[in-house]
Amino acid sequence: MGIVSWIILGLLAGAIAKVLLPGRDPGGLIGTTIIGVAGAFTGGWLSAKFLDRPIQNEFFDLATWGSAIAGSLVLLIGYRILFGNSRD
Repeated sequence: MGIVSWIILGLLAGAIAKVLLPGRDPGGLIGTTIIGVAGAFTGGWLSAKFLDRPIQNEFFDLATWGSAIAGSLVLLIGYRILFGNSRD
């Protein structure tokens, strides 16, 4: 997959992570989108590095989507811990 595919995957993974972890984030929509893209890259890299799962060239690979969503969730949780959670 190219860099544009990873960005699109990150945007979608960030949206899915936001649905799985609802609430208002300190960064709003733009912050959540950036976290989604960073989470896709981070999840893909960690999956390839530590789980010995090479990154597939297919956009619709379930493991790639799972790692991107997991990476987005981890970064979103970390972001809320570091910068506050305005769920009030």
